[in-house]
Amino acid sequence: MHGFNRALRVSFIGLILSDIILGDHYTDLWAVHVEGGEDVARNVAAKHGFVFRGQILPDYYHFQHRKVSKRSTYPSSHYHRNLAYDPSVRWLEQQVAKKRVKREIIFNDPKWPIMWYLNRGGGLDMNVKQAWQQGYTGKGVVVTILDDGIEKDHPDLKKNYDEQASYDVNGHDPDPQPRYDYSNENRHGTRCAGEVAAQADNHICSVGVAYNAWIGGVRMLDGDVTDSVEAQSLGLNPQHIHVYSASWGPDDDGRTVDGPATLARKAFYDGITKGRGGLGSIFVWASGNGGRDGDNCNCDGYTNSIYTLSISSSTENGNVPWYSEACSSTLATTYSSGSGGEKQIVTTDLRKECTETHTGTSASAPLAAGLIALALQANPSMTWRDMQHIVVETAKPDNLNAADWVSNGVGKKVSHSFGFGLMDASAMVSLARNWTTVPPQHICEIRSLDHNRVVPMNGKLTVPLYTDGCEGTVNHVKYLEHVQARITMTSSRRGEIQIFLTSPSLTRSTLLAKRTRDLSREGFNNWAFMTTHNWGEPAKGQWTLEIENGGSQTELKEWTLVVMGTEKHPLKQNVSTPSSAASNTFTCAGVTSNGICIECKPGFFKMEEHCVAHCPEHYFGSVQAVHLAGPVQINSSKPLLHTQGVCKPCHTSCLTCRGPSLMDCFQCASGYERQADACEKTMIWDLLDPEILKHLAWAIILCIGAIIIFFVGFVIMQARERGRLCWSVKQNYIPDWTKGAYNGVSVLDDPEVDTSLSNSHDLRGKPSVFRISSTYPNIHGFRAGMVVGGRLEPAESKA
Repeated sequence: MHGFNRALRVSFIGLILSDIILGDHYTDLWAVHVEGGEDVARNVAAKHGFVFRGQILPDYYHFQHRKVSKRSTYPSSHYHRNLAYDPSVRWLEQQVAKKRVKREIIFNDPKWPIMWYLNRGGGLDMNVKQAWQQGYTGKGVVVTILDDGIEKDHPDLKKNYDEQASYDVNGHDPDPQPRYDYSNENRHGTRCAGEVAAQADNHICSVGVAYNAWIGGVRMLDGDVTDSVEAQSLGLNPQHIHVYSASWGPDDDGRTVDGPATLARKAFYDGITKGRGGLGSIFVWASGNGGRDGDNCNCDGYTNSIYTLSISSSTENGNVPWYSEACSSTLATTYSSGSGGEKQIVTTDLRKECTETHTGTSASAPLAAGLIALALQANPSMTWRDMQHIVVETAKPDNLNAADWVSNGVGKKVSHSFGFGLMDASAMVSLARNWTTVPPQHICEIRSLDHNRVVPMNGKLTVPLYTDGCEGTVNHVKYLEHVQARITMTSSRRGEIQIFLTSPSLTRSTLLAKRTRDLSREGFNNWAFMTTHNWGEPAKGQWTLEIENGGSQTELKEWTLVVMGTEKHPLKQNVSTPSSAASNTFTCAGVTSNGICIECKPGFFKMEEHCVAHCPEHYFGSVQAVHLAGPVQINSSKPLLHTQGVCKPCHTSCLTCRGPSLMDCFQCASGYERQADACEKTMIWDLLDPEILKHLAWAIILCIGAIIIFFVGFVIMQARERGRLCWSVKQNYIPDWTKGAYNGVSVLDDPEVDTSLSNSHDLRGKPSVFRISSTYPNIHGFRAGMVVGGRLEPAESKA
């Protein structure tokens, strides 16, 4: 009975499981070959109730049917057949979900549990695990650390070490091994390298952000640093190395103004024009640690360069670190150390050790280099400018606390302390995957006619400058990327000066903050102050330079505005952005006495009848333009535009987003899940699919039939065991040999019994001895034995 039950269960369940486990899993997507272009394909999809999901290859498109289960063991022949009959369809195939093993994100590296900046979730890390889940680990990307060398034989680095990305510039040999001393002074490069590419899941130390990337090191800080040393390091093997990470620069003492000299400038330019086969080397730079001394990173010509991706730091709690330098050239932020009690960065250390105390913007730049490696793996064809666009478009201002957050003219939130926000690995790789290279960079220079203007002591000088962005020339800039103000000025005390630049969209950048330790009388000689805060804004219009002076004697000799960007919209083919909102005007619902719409203070967003510092979930920050009541000038018919931030709703499927469409989601709302580049409703089982209904009906019939068979079998077996059937099995019978018969047969009458007697006495008379043949072996524990005096005696045991 038990065997029957088990066999029944195994056969039935096994039949179902084998179908589920071994069978194909069909999705709700079809690959369809339609000739005639995208419009024809869209019409075919709509005609048959499919959703058009974009191009796979030329003339091959993705169709999706929402009435088909996302995963099924059966193909949907109903919808497949209807689509196949369409004369425009040349070929089609319902897509099968292939089995692929997802990379594990619970590592056995002993420090992995405390790597808070990679694994704490809740929007409080850099979404690196999500990028790993998509299969991006930096494989094939080469990163080198320009520093004091790296310990190439460190057990957590040696697997990923790349000798072609390494060199000892100080020692003039290929080996970047650091110099060892009692203070471990040259540990910096090894620590930075581990942040990028420490091997994962090897029971050693930590996990690198791009743990499958190649990592190299250049030993160039352990000796005299000259222009040639910098140039040789920046120009090392540019066709092999993709990303250069540097966490150094001029003194962060609050009084130095310095930058790359002739050869280093040439190395930067050669890198972005010739590196990576012309795509451009990517230079990642730490923004500086001079916060305590009131330094400003726009006085550092490396972070202030358009060719570097300047990275600042945030503490564990999202605050501005005590060492951080605020400036308008910072592009984005990664996590690093903070004040006492806040966690620091975990990484490899000198002498094959491990540390939990890596700190400063020195730790932020390598993390950014690792994130960039993930994005480059997703799309190796991106240029150096593409990468900066990717960072700007995906950086998250949420959970970062700064008093100076503002929305620029196209709704991008930006801060002098954090740039455009915290870098987001998952968003970066998702956007990079289908990225289209931005249009060529144009550069338009406008020299101000205001020369030799005195800046009043304890006063300010305002100098307007109008530009059309070189409209009508080959240098036309319509959409901004970097903006520079090249300034020559004298000052008896340089640190007393503050400089601001306001764009036509009214975004005000601090080009230089007051530096109380800077007592220099040198002023600035054609120094290029750079801002990224106007990214995406229109270049055309009136710009305003403001110079505020303390007690110094200051004179503005000359200044030139340099706007850099593109003539065509750089993101038109990549993402939906609120950039176009700046060119649309809206009627004001109510005005104040001066004719301006009711508005929020700078840095706040209008949301219905309220002003909010940040747009909440389900909303995104944009910008709206409104008309003033009167024209710009008395004799002008053109109305004056005023812009203000506004919170606009995301698509219903989005929890957070960058725009209003289905494809703009950063995170999916409750009840939705990520499908390709959009958020779709989570479906447990789609009962509207005729194919699913058919198979569901058969499954129910099979289950009911199995239950009936099991029940009938059980009843029959129970009845048989209780002898209620005519063919029931008789009970095992233990013979009573004293009655001289077994099962109705006399022992003496049984031909199988050996009746040879030891004497001639009658069995029924006197006791006689005879043997029973082994024809009756082992009846309930009795073996063939002797009958003595009418009793069955067991034979001698063989056990």
